[in-house]
Amino acid sequence: MAQKIPSSEITPEHIYLSRRKFMTGAGALAATAAILGVAGCNTSPTAPAASGSNTAQSGAPAKSQPEAPAAVQPQTDELGDPLNTFEAITNYNNYYEFTTTKEDVAAMAQGFTTSPWQVEVGGLVNNPKTFGMEELLRFEQEERIYRLRCVEAWSMVIPWVGFPLRKLLEEVDPKSDAKFVRFETVFRPEEMPGQRSPWYTWPYVEGLRMDEAMHDLTLMATGLYGKDLLPQSGAPLRLVVPWKYGFKSIKSIVKIDLVDKIPVSLWMAAAPNEYGFFANVNPAVSHPRWSQATERRIGEFGRRATLPFNGYANEVAHLYDGMDLSVFF
Repeated sequence: MAQKIPSSEITPEHIYLSRRKFMTGAGALAATAAILGVAGCNTSPTAPAASGSNTAQSGAPAKSQPEAPAAVQPQTDELGDPLNTFEAITNYNNYYEFTTTKEDVAAMAQGFTTSPWQVEVGGLVNNPKTFGMEELLRFEQEERIYRLRCVEAWSMVIPWVGFPLRKLLEEVDPKSDAKFVRFETVFRPEEMPGQRSPWYTWPYVEGLRMDEAMHDLTLMATGLYGKDLLPQSGAPLRLVVPWKYGFKSIKSIVKIDLVDKIPVSLWMAAAPNEYGFFANVNPAVSHPRWSQATERRIGEFGRRATLPFNGYANEVAHLYDGMDLSVFF
């Protein structure tokens, strides 16, 4: 059992990697050390705010406050917990495609081009298709207030806007032998300098089992707080799977394939001893380097108990009947 330590005492990844790289020098040992860092989630507070434009910018990105969000009702999730602010959600980000320094992501992402955008959906389907964003926005856009639980043991309540993934998959008519869904992030190192890093296998890849992907809670997010997604939040299209740790919710998706074998995700390839395929929130099983029993809700003092499946057990626990949930993932 991992030692229970406050999340504030967990060494940030960029510091951890720097120390390890210094200690081991260049070469195989440094590469091994680099992949032992914490997996990326979505957001946390306190970084400089960034402007909310979703199109390419010219010149150096200026650090400025995001525009005020549209009104969102209700102001709590179904458990009565208040929403995190727009500023908290968008000001501090894990997005390794840009940088491992969380405070710099929002500024670095401001020039990221999100229009035009296409998503290729294929693999084991009868009707493969490439969708433009304008087509994806024709799906009925719903507001979904979900809790986000990061593998780093902090959490948020976020009002997403988007549509169920199943609606997109129904459009391409999955074949009977499709067992999994593989997602892939855009590979654009000229705009995403973190993708030049040799420590990870780019582009970012994630996956779901078909029944997980077809579950009504699984969302393709196009916005939050009634506004289009900002680049640092995964614009223009990202996955949100609220009962799984945040790194499963892949950002800036350009390709979706239905496949018959488990996709190997970026984090499975980088640190298989720490990050596996399912990544369901499980307070009873510690991460190898810290406890998952409690979490720090951003904006609150102290810690709270983590709920099994992030509080969505009534909706999704049946998907895992008969599985051994005593393992980390």
